Amino acid sequence: MEFKITEIEDVRDTLILPLFEGANKVPNLGMNGLVRKMKIQLKSAIESDDFSGKGGKFLELWSEEQKIILIGMGPLDAVSDKVSRDIGGKVLAKLSKYHGNNITLRFTKGWKLNWMVSFVEGMMLSDYEYDEYITTKEEKKEKISLTIQASSRYQENLNSKVKDSDSISKGVYISRDLANAPPNVMYPMAYADKAIKWAKGKKNAEVQVIDWEKLQQEKMGGLINVGKGSERKPCMVIFELNKKSDSNPPVIVGKGITFDTGGISIKPSAGMEEMKLDMHGSATVFGVIHALQSIGYKEHIVGIACLAENMPSSNAYRPGDIISTYSGKTIEVFNTDAEGRKVLADGLWKAGEYNPKFIIDLATLTGAVVVALGIEGSGMWTNNDELGNMICDFGNKCDELVWQMPLWPAFEKEIKDSKVADVRDLGKSRWGGSNTAAAFLKQFLPKDSEGNEIPWAHID
Repeated sequence: MEFKITEIEDVRDTLILPLFEGANKVPNLGMNGLVRKMKIQLKSAIESDDFSGKGGKFLELWSEEQKIILIGMGPLDAVSDKVSRDIGGKVLAKLSKYHGNNITLRFTKGWKLNWMVSFVEGMMLSDYEYDEYITTKEEKKEKISLTIQASSRYQENLNSKVKDSDSISKGVYISRDLANAPPNVMYPMAYADKAIKWAKGKKNAEVQVIDWEKLQQEKMGGLINVGKGSERKPCMVIFELNKKSDSNPPVIVGKGITFDTGGISIKPSAGMEEMKLDMHGSATVFGVIHALQSIGYKEHIVGIACLAENMPSSNAYRPGDIISTYSGKTIEVFNTDAEGRKVLADGLWKAGEYNPKFIIDLATLTGAVVVALGIEGSGMWTNNDELGNMICDFGNKCDELVWQMPLWPAFEKEIKDSKVADVRDLGKSRWGGSNTAAAFLKQFLPKDSEGNEIPWAHID
């Protein structure tokens, strides 16, 4: 989607006009740029009962020269960033080839700047499809050219904030593309190659790849053991923006299992094709770093992607194995399908080398958290309430809901209950599986130079 910001003037192929409930006449400047017959239709529709302005309701008006889509936003006092983003996300589904590619979005009376930005962001986030491998399409979809119109007093701020939303949306697209890519194409070193290519020519971005040979030199046993059963060997990819030697940057660590069969503890075949999505933590790391670089973020930040393919073979690790990790701690293996926590163990310990302000790890780690919370939000475990509250607040703001879960000592006690290693990879029962998984990760959390726990949050 291409966009530009203008004052309220001309209308191109189709006008999108979002209005609040209770409007009984066309807002000031609402008719600018319309041909006479569309002015008549618009005035008639708003003054009649055909369009009430109720939230999420659409009404289309047509002529050969122009089209109008009226969108109900609901009562003015009930509108929020979330409402605006959600309704904006439904707009593109209403467009067909008959609406043309030149779309005018017009904000009139009553709109606040943040609502406008959220509405456009919803449109941008919905302007996505993954069709790289479809060869039978008769017509290639053309890019939408969006003209965003608002009062002159909003022009500068609206332009700046929509540019940021565009950068963020493109970061989301990158994350979606990485996860949607087929696993025969998106494997650990393929991700690494994309990261290297992305960083090329960006003066404030660096990418380091710890490949198979270097993993062995560094004794990163979590990654080595999870990934050694595959011909496509594991790696760790480290992104740095605005590198500074004396800073304490935030570090984001992502699980990146590019395909998860479960290994020797193999998964059922039904739904296994979706296990290409088990790298979404690392996909999100890539997307976040891209978005920050694109918006001109000036502070030092580090992203670590822990990438492996979990496959069964004669070389794969087994239940009963004891593996040594980058931290030196050992893990007793009960289930090779508990693989994500093992690669993250190495990533978390590596994060400690950057003197981090805080560490956030992102992982599609357990099915248990979906049983607990459904699909509307993510579970979060943290050792620092200030960090946890910040994540929840920002999650609420951008509608990525997060719910804090317990990290009780009993869960850590359960994970430490191995007779032959420092920790076990599973709890002793099926209950509270996402909690014991978080407790496992906490065992690999590094300490700062004064021996204190680094603030950390795990999002599952």
